[in-house]
This record gives sequence, C-alpha cells and structure tokens, in this order.
Amino acid sequence: MLPIALTLGEAAGVALDITIAAWARRERERLPPFIFLGSAANIAERAILLGIDCPTREVEPEEAALVFPMALPCLPGFPEAKAEPGLIAREDAALTIQSIRQAAEFVADGRCTSMVTNPIAKHALNEAGFAYPGHTEYLADLGEQLFGEKRRPVMMLAGPDLRAVPVTIHVPLCEVPRLLTTELIVETGKIAAEELKRRFAIPSPRIAVSGLNPHAGEKGVIGKEDIEIIRPAVDQLCQAGIEAEGPLPADTMFHPAARRRYDLALCMYHDQALIPVKALAFDHAVNVTLGLPFVRTSPDHGTAMEIAGTGRARPSSLMAALHMAAEMSRSTVQA
Repeated sequence: MLPIALTLGEAAGVALDITIAAWARRERERLPPFIFLGSAANIAERAILLGIDCPTREVEPEEAALVFPMALPCLPGFPEAKAEPGLIAREDAALTIQSIRQAAEFVADGRCTSMVTNPIAKHALNEAGFAYPGHTEYLADLGEQLFGEKRRPVMMLAGPDLRAVPVTIHVPLCEVPRLLTTELIVETGKIAAEELKRRFAIPSPRIAVSGLNPHAGEKGVIGKEDIEIIRPAVDQLCQAGIEAEGPLPADTMFHPAARRRYDLALCMYHDQALIPVKALAFDHAVNVTLGLPFVRTSPDHGTAMEIAGTGRARPSSLMAALHMAAEMSRSTVQA
C-alpha cells in the first residue's frame, strides 16, 4: 500500500501541530497512511511542546504504510526548518518549496498515491523570490513539468454537504464583472464536471450555476451580466451534455432542499462560493485542486501562526483532506 505525500507547509504555523495531532488520531479516525515530507527533528521538537507522544521514523515512501501504525513516517535526510512557532524564518522558504516539489515527484513516480499540502505563508514565499501567487499555480507548473500535461487548475471547496467552485478566485470584487466571460464559465464548468466523473465517481454531475447580481439580475433590472454572460454559458454547458441549471439567485442556492438538486455549485466569485461551504463545514472543509494530472487536497485554513505550538489547532480539516485524497485516488483507479 502506498502512502499520501504530506508537505511541510509553513513550519512557523500550525502545519506541524495538525500533522502530529492527525497522526495521533490515526486509529480512531481510520486515516490512510501518509509520509511527512519534512524533518523528523521538527516533528519531535513540536510534539514535545504540544505534549503529544509522536514517535517518528525516517523511511522511504514504499515503507511508510508499514511504519505508519507505530510511528509517523518522515522523509530521510530532509533539512530541519529553523522557524519557531509564530516566527517565520526566511531561509525556510526553500524547504517549503522543496517539500511541495518532492510530493509531486513522488506522485509522478508512482511512489505516493496523491498529495496533501499543509498551509503555507504566501507572503513569506513571495519575499523569498517564489514566482507563483500560491500552491495552485505552482502545482499546475509542476504538472506540466513532471507529467507533460498543461492544464488549467480549478479550485473547489468541498465539505460533507456542499461542493463549490468559484469561477474567479483571488481578485478584487470590483474586477469580477470585467474578468467574467462566457468562455471562462464554460471552461471552468467543463473541467469541474469532468473531474467529478473522474475523481469522485459521479457519472452525470449536476451543476447549479449562480448568478452574479442580486436575484440573478432580476431579468436585467439589476445588472445585465446574468443575461449576457452567464445564461449563454449555461446553455453551452447543456449543449455539451452537462446537466447545468442557472443562473440561479445565490441567496436561495444553498438551503438543504436546494443542495439536494445538484452535485456542485459553480459560483462567480470567491466569497460567493466559500462562505456557504465554510458556514456549513468550517472545521471539515477541504480545498481540492481540480484539473491537475494528479490528486491534490489541502486543509481549508491558513497557517494560524498565532496559535502554533499552543495545542489549540484542530486537525479536522487536515484529516478530511487526507480522507478525500485517498477517496479521489481510489475513484480514479476504478475509473
């Protein structure tokens, strides 16, 4: 049995805390085996601070599943991060990047099933010269380098009761109407539908497409984007054989009865998608990157450096990300 590759993340944050806490709950939560792509010394030091018994063993990925019940598998020889809880060390940026790349390489080489990325501090990486806005863009580049496949990644937030994809992501709200196009909505919807089939074993995905404006524009009274941009996109998705409905008023899309009618909500901007997911499943939501040539999930929270090393960080989202990565890998194999 092959493990999941779990990245270092930002060592000054809660990545080490939740990694240790998740491993400590491995039996109760029936976690799939994972290997930590970071220093065993960092894990041991943080475990002492947290007061958690967490033995480590340095092993190659092929041995991780056998070791996992007794000790937290760590990659041999990985350099030790210098950060203290809550205090970023500039030189650690290279280790964070190295860990992400190593995870992708292990998946590409068939030594790990998938990868789960611990939270990173984007500003720290950018200050160290990292040329990407975040994980997603770097992983897309790695997908092209390691798999020879150039694809556009799509961000999905998933909880037990809702999956949501934002068409535009980390852009100012005032820029959304300018960036939103029929082509972008159609492309995003097609990628999401294909990934639901391929990774989640949903043969005929149902997609609910939100409007942009209040009341989905009220037939053009409150903005023309819903009629001129979103409605044609929904028509094109339907013509492509995808069961899509919309544009729908976003304020009535997320109650329980409405959610039962679709498998995924395709939303027009970041908060429109993420607020309902986090409201429904704040501690259990997972960030999934669709469209990559490999499976990647992540906890749906940041580095939380203010509570690093205190024992207050909850591993719920990381454990959900590990379970989802395992499930996506199994579904892909079966497909």
